[in-house]
Amino acid sequence: PLWQVALFLIFTHMKALKKILIGLVALVAVAYLGICVALWFYQEKLIFHPHPLAADYVFNYPGKHEDVNITSYDGTKLHGLLFKADTSKGLVFYLHGNAGALDTWGDIAPIYNKLGYDIFILDYRGFGKSQGKLHSEEQVYKDIQAAYDVLQQRYSEDSTVIIGYSIGSGLAAELATTNHPKQLILQAPYYSLTDLGEQMYPAITPHFLNRYKFETFKFVQQTKAPVAIFHGTKDYVIYYGSALKLKEHFKAGDTLFTLPEAGHGHLNENEDYQRELANILK
Repeated sequence: PLWQVALFLIFTHMKALKKILIGLVALVAVAYLGICVALWFYQEKLIFHPHPLAADYVFNYPGKHEDVNITSYDGTKLHGLLFKADTSKGLVFYLHGNAGALDTWGDIAPIYNKLGYDIFILDYRGFGKSQGKLHSEEQVYKDIQAAYDVLQQRYSEDSTVIIGYSIGSGLAAELATTNHPKQLILQAPYYSLTDLGEQMYPAITPHFLNRYKFETFKFVQQTKAPVAIFHGTKDYVIYYGSALKLKEHFKAGDTLFTLPEAGHGHLNENEDYQRELANILK
């Protein structure tokens, strides 16, 4: 019978099959280890997608704007743009997403200028005219604090609103915990970068490999400033459930604004967002 033949072949070739099985397990283990090593050393390339600009690049935005140069804690030169309203009520300190640079992010400035606020937008290390390379979560926080300190020489904190979009949401939330802004606004925020990774790539890598955690939920819980979150229900980059989970860490007065049918991009241009923004910035 065929089954007897099959058993005979299995038993007579057991040693060879065992070697093949061990070889396959070893190959999978080596491949997995290689993926883990790559993720440890190349996280910056997975998280951030900088667009550098030449040092002599000229921004051709309409209206009043000026270059702001910042020297960070380690001497690295960072760059941002300050867009000025005709009559200023205060400052919006804006932290943008993980791609692009100020040659495109400056397009959002008129939205805030029309509401009577100056808006400062920072390019992270390696983005735009900012020098250096990103290599740690702590470094990002220190860079942003250095930029915030420079702007606070011009504006009082009781008229400063911190806004963070996408990757910038966790950075903005951290900044609000260590300072005293008037308001914190998070656009399409993640609960934490670890949580977002689990949603996108479940069970691929252990948590200890995540050098960038950006635990927004902890910062939202710690900040004393009022928090407003805006998140679209059709966001397929950072899932809408992130906002619902962050809501569980709200204090009295914090608010979640759901943007029906909105995706991940163009939140600043969303009419519902602009209407609620105008109420917040009154």
